[in-house]
Amino acid sequence: MQWVNEAFAVYDKTTGARVAGPTNGNQLFQNLGATHPCAVNNDGDPIVQYDKTNNRWVLTQFSVTNGTTSGFYQCIAVSQTSDATGAYNVYAYKEPNFNDYPKFGVWADGYYATYNMFAGNTFTGARLCAYDRSKMLTGQAASEQCFQLNSSFGGVLPADIDGTIAPPAGSPEYFVNFGANSLNVWKMHVDFTTSSNSTLTGPTNLAVAAFSEACSGGTCIPQSGTTQKLDSLADRLMYRLAYRRFADGHEAMVVNHSVNPGTGPLSGIRWYELRISGGTPSVFQQGTYAIDSNSRWMGSIAMDKVGNIAVGYSVSGTGLQPSIRFATRAPGDAAGTLGAESSIIAGTGSQTATLSRWGDYSALTVDPVDGCTFWYTTEYLKTNGTFNWSTRIASFRLPTCQ
Repeated sequence: MQWVNEAFAVYDKTTGARVAGPTNGNQLFQNLGATHPCAVNNDGDPIVQYDKTNNRWVLTQFSVTNGTTSGFYQCIAVSQTSDATGAYNVYAYKEPNFNDYPKFGVWADGYYATYNMFAGNTFTGARLCAYDRSKMLTGQAASEQCFQLNSSFGGVLPADIDGTIAPPAGSPEYFVNFGANSLNVWKMHVDFTTSSNSTLTGPTNLAVAAFSEACSGGTCIPQSGTTQKLDSLADRLMYRLAYRRFADGHEAMVVNHSVNPGTGPLSGIRWYELRISGGTPSVFQQGTYAIDSNSRWMGSIAMDKVGNIAVGYSVSGTGLQPSIRFATRAPGDAAGTLGAESSIIAGTGSQTATLSRWGDYSALTVDPVDGCTFWYTTEYLKTNGTFNWSTRIASFRLPTCQ
């Protein structure tokens, strides 16, 4: 399944054929009532997740049109079966302010989300929330529990489980963002029965190799054939914060963002692997991928079941139209390194006029059936233009994963 701002579609992963859609996102929420903002507004900023433990689809977007009068909502749909084209249990959660840039993760005891909250044009900090998965799976009323951070913290990601091995019993949900040459980690313990027992602790600060944000967090990514530059979105971590517990018991999380490599391109992929021991995360390895004069950004990272790491991303330069590529590493490779990259598709268009935004994020996930196949999707252009983007869905796997 893929959802791009206004509509989603379902595909056969074997043939690539579209089997349903495109369908406007707000159509999921008609059972909330014809006049409910989630049913009326189709505002986007969507996330598609698959709950691998319960074999359910989790779909969400926000409703923010006329939010100051009608309320700001996060609209969440949980499939009643593993069939993405079937029926959904639907929920709407009213947020206190504009709940921008939602990011979701599936954890052992709930669904978790982060938002960048705005009061008018003023950023008020990240909001970290948990949703009662057990109730949502059965269509019962389900609570939301949230903690509000101050305006010093934004762009936080929730950990999202890959694989079939659950975290150790009682493990908190982890949240991460970056600070000055560091990562910040929070832990949330949620009691859906007695909310006063729920806690958020942190941040714990983890030192990392010094970095500066690509394009100072803004727009500078070059393209071929135009002076129009693209937004790096380097002021935040890139989706997902992928968690996996391996057969030998070790726990790891991987995440990435775009940095200025210092020499060569204007943007490279900084990636991290965190290991968790006794509930305490630490930096296990890190690296910056910048192998030539082209800029790489808008990455997404994940691990397969044997510990191979893959990163998908966009790549562009003065002699290259925005294209889609990926790089991988095996557990035995030198620490902090990624191997040679592979191409998913070479773009044949550049974004022109005055449009700099290049999406909000991309997504690399791992097939829940085999634990080996990586699925990556992001955008590209077939011809020069504005608002004429296309998306690509690609799969690949490493031969060492069986």
